[in-house]
Parts: sequence; structure tokens; C-alpha cells
Amino acid sequence: MSTPTTTVDGRTARRSRGMDQVLDAIIELFTEGNLDPSPEQVAALAGVSGRTVYRYFEDRNALVRAAIDRHFEGIAPLAQVPQLGEGTLEERIDRLVAARVRLFDAVGAAYRAASAKAPTDELIADRVAFTRAALREQVELQFQTELDALDASPRAARATAVELLLSLDSLDALRRTRGLTLEQTTAVLADALTALLDAPVRTTTLSTNHTEH
Repeated sequence: MSTPTTTVDGRTARRSRGMDQVLDAIIELFTEGNLDPSPEQVAALAGVSGRTVYRYFEDRNALVRAAIDRHFEGIAPLAQVPQLGEGTLEERIDRLVAARVRLFDAVGAAYRAASAKAPTDELIADRVAFTRAALREQVELQFQTELDALDASPRAARATAVELLLSLDSLDALRRTRGLTLEQTTAVLADALTALLDAPVRTTTLSTNHTEH
């Protein structure tokens, strides 16, 4: 005969499994390009009733937000770069590119959905902003030697260029829009970063008394 505690534990486990099915279905829909799925679409893919979905989540926004939050919870371990800031430029480029490609392959679909929802959802906007800031800081630390060798203005410009190259938006353009393979994406980013970080600063001289007619 089951005890009350066993019954409660069983219900909790079933609820947890059911929520996992629903959240996994949302991520699958994100991957297919549906960035704002309805509870009914999620229910159909998860193999549960629409009523079940609404029992877990109060509305469509809560449903999408929960999926994005759960997916982003695992971002920190995936984004980690061993020996941050250490080694030759080539070694540091290779390690950071590998980490970003790995990260995008894991959270790219959720990131697209989060970016699409951010303008109308403050909590998701904060999540996206935090993620971008953390990845930007990682760039600064990984390439601090090269960046600190520059004066303030070219340093800011070059840091911005490196950040954009390694952003999840850039990975999305290369992997999904351009259709590059993982190996091709890695090669493109490594080549571009090498050219950017190992290049002399470009200077432009403007003449204040030269006017073309």
C-alpha cells in the first residue's frame, strides 16, 4: 500500500516529466523556425493535451519564457574557455572559436527566440543583455594583450569588431543563413580573427584646409 509521501512524490515526478516534454517540444519548434509557438502547437508535438500545457503555464508568454530560461541555464558551462587569456594568439583564437561554436549549436534556437521576444518582454530582454555582456567580457579577457597594445579609439573599434564576429548573431548568420558547416564556420572565424587581431592599426589623416570642388 502506498504512503501519502510516495503518492506525492509520484505526482511530482510525473509533473516534472510532463513539463520536460512540453519544454523539449518548444525548443524543437524553435529549431524548426517557430519562435513563438502556441500552447496548442506545443501540446501536439509533446503528445499531451492543451489543457495539460495550461496546467503548467498560465499563458503563452510564460510558456515561451520558461523554455528560454531553462535552455539558457546551461549556458555557463558551455561558454567556458579553458585557460582564458593564456597562450599564443593562435591558441586563444582556436579555444574561443571552439567554445562559441559549441555554445551556439546548443542554444542557438533558444537565442533566436529570445532575441525575437526581447523587444516585448522585459525579463527576456534582461536575459539576452546579460548573455551578450558576459560574452563581451570574455572577448576582452581572451584578447586583452592585443587590445591593450592599442590606443583608446582603435582599441574600442577593434574590440567591437571582435565581439561582433564572435556574437551568437554572427554564428546564426554563418551556420543557419549561410548554411556553413561547423568546420567551415570555425575556419571563417579563425581566419577573420587572426587578420583582425594581428593587423596594424589603420590610420586616416584628415586635412582641415583641403576642400574638393
